[in-house]
Parts: sequence; C-alpha cells; structure tokens
Amino acid sequence: MATHGSITKAGKVKGQTPKVEGRKRVGTISILRNKSNFKKRFALHRTPGQNKPGQRKRRR
Repeated sequence: MATHGSITKAGKVKGQTPKVEGRKRVGTISILRNKSNFKKRFALHRTPGQNKPGQRKRRR
C-alpha cells in the first residue's frame, strides 16, 4: 500500500502550532436553570424549540 508523505515529517505542523488555552465556560446554577425552565414551560405554557408558534418568519 502506498503512503502519503514520509514518516519523519509526521506531526510537524501540530508540533509547531502554539498551544491556545480554552476559555473557562461558566454555566448557570442548576437550581436557577430548573426554575427558569419550569416558568417558561409550565407557567407561561411555552413549547420548547426554536420555531415557536406565534413567531412568523419575515420574508423579504
């Protein structure tokens, strides 16, 4: 089977790329998130999802 490139060049680009640390993602506290979801779904009777009834897409 033919190979693509030489073994000595393996990982060359990854080794030269500087390491970038990911940013810390901070979410909401679970109790507050659950309370908010309960209000939206049951108290306000909203359906989950992006395409909510009552919101019509505007055509150009």
